[in-house]
Amino acid sequence: MSNKTRGGQFIVKETKCEDIFTPEDFNEEQLMMRDSVKEFVDKELWAHKDRFEKKDYGYTQECMKKAGDLGFLSVAVPESYGGMGMGFVNTVLVCDYISGATGSFSTAFGAHTGIGTMPITLYGTEEQKQKYVPKLASGEWFGAYCLTEPGAGSDANSGKTKAVLSEDGKTYSITGQKMWISNAGFCSVFIVFARIGDDKNITGFIVENDPNNGISMNEEEHKLGIRASSTRQVFFNETKVPVENMLSERGNGFKIAMNALNVGRIKLAAACLDAQRRVITGAVNYSNERMQFNTPISQFGAIRSKLAEMAASCYAGESATYRAAKDIEDRIADREAAGESHQDSELKGVEEYAIECSILKVAVSEDVQNCADEGIQIFGGMGFSEDTPMESAWRDARIARIYEGTNEINRMLSVGMLIKKAMKGHVDLIGPAMAVQEELMGIPSFDTPDFSELFAEEKVIIANLKKVFLMVAGSAVQKYGTELDSHQQLLMAASNILIEIYMAESAILRTEKLAKKEGEAKVQEQIAMAKLYLYKAVDTVNLNGKEGIISFSEGDEQRMMLMGLKRFTKYTNNPNVIALRELITSKLVAENQYCF
Repeated sequence: MSNKTRGGQFIVKETKCEDIFTPEDFNEEQLMMRDSVKEFVDKELWAHKDRFEKKDYGYTQECMKKAGDLGFLSVAVPESYGGMGMGFVNTVLVCDYISGATGSFSTAFGAHTGIGTMPITLYGTEEQKQKYVPKLASGEWFGAYCLTEPGAGSDANSGKTKAVLSEDGKTYSITGQKMWISNAGFCSVFIVFARIGDDKNITGFIVENDPNNGISMNEEEHKLGIRASSTRQVFFNETKVPVENMLSERGNGFKIAMNALNVGRIKLAAACLDAQRRVITGAVNYSNERMQFNTPISQFGAIRSKLAEMAASCYAGESATYRAAKDIEDRIADREAAGESHQDSELKGVEEYAIECSILKVAVSEDVQNCADEGIQIFGGMGFSEDTPMESAWRDARIARIYEGTNEINRMLSVGMLIKKAMKGHVDLIGPAMAVQEELMGIPSFDTPDFSELFAEEKVIIANLKKVFLMVAGSAVQKYGTELDSHQQLLMAASNILIEIYMAESAILRTEKLAKKEGEAKVQEQIAMAKLYLYKAVDTVNLNGKEGIISFSEGDEQRMMLMGLKRFTKYTNNPNVIALRELITSKLVAENQYCF
């Protein structure tokens, strides 16, 4: 195995900038792929945005067919099943750039390539893969995924849909109701989760969409956003499915569902990136053209502040998403090199970084919403009108915080999984947490450190923020042990700290790597974005750390931890925040677009 940090280990280890992958590291093939996706998006999607807003479901399907013809649906599919067999970074790259124009198409794309095709690629038998995957990879067939039910949302394993084996043992009969099924209106095959008998866990099945086989649907749902994404309720009434169409083994459905969601989460984060780039570019264009008081509004500090913050969040999101994508790709390669099958390698590779996938899902889905919200604000009254793309961007962004597991579920998962990894000995949290407690007892150093090197102080701050996490999470685990699960508000506070650390560290490492390559003078704006993001992260950590500490401790323990929090979130040299924002916005305004 390579010397890569394992999933979740970033919280206890220092990562070197040379060990992370950044968007500046794309190779020729990746850049060509990106450009051909952008060309498709501008021509077929962006130019016809109004058709998606008018609920033209047929047009979504038509664009999916074109994406299939161009090979975009097959990036992650192994060559032996008609796919391109590209690495995980390419999968994320295509997902990123194909998703920025409209949420309707990106939902159809994500549901098909992710949860619609992938469960068969990763869990299917050889026969199942030969039969279904080539048709799904080419876009001849489309896939959908039936997990959610009226009574089973976040608690996915509580579904009531039943699968009953026939007398002759040849078919299962599936009966139940599924809701919020993306692509239902035009799919050829469903991945359906149902319970056999009184099994503790659900089981997955591959079910072909045949209305003569007890499958019916409600009308299209009327939704806040993603209006041209087909979303229907699907009813199964004694739908016959051959036994050989069971996916993996009996009772393995919950595991399939959870692993499919891990991949879905990092891809969802990627799917929010180009939307941010487009919103920022649109906002910059408008602010350069819009005159008030005889001045372009891009010259006003209030607007400049917004643009800088939007850009910094987008930059951090890109940094963290591609860092994790490459970690997953390397992990998959290591496992394949050790002789594991492609299926197992891919599953285990993604599962290894499930914590990072949850972090990214939460952070980037919230950033894209804020970005679109500020986009509307910069456009003023025009932003509220359907004539400008901001209004639909804001509506489309809203679903990202709900699907692939709500952000609340993902916040709790990120910390919960980390603690589980610590229990299994995969990540040593106990040692570092004890070290932080000892440090709190000791006398702090009053030496003035040498921070002359780029990011020297920022790296110390990142290391200190990690200590805050260890202090808060460590004390919470000591206090509540396995009962911690029931203290959701504490878990949420701890996860907010964990998320900010990963995002801020990713932005700093990406920029440090870039500065070493290009020279500091050439990347002043990127340096400013990394510093601005960290400054905001420190505030978030401070807020959540304080909330946790004052809610589960008292007396001397509380006083000591609050002193620790103060020590660990202190700058020696505070950044000039307004100057950082000015630097970033000057570049955006001059280039008239998101240009990083």
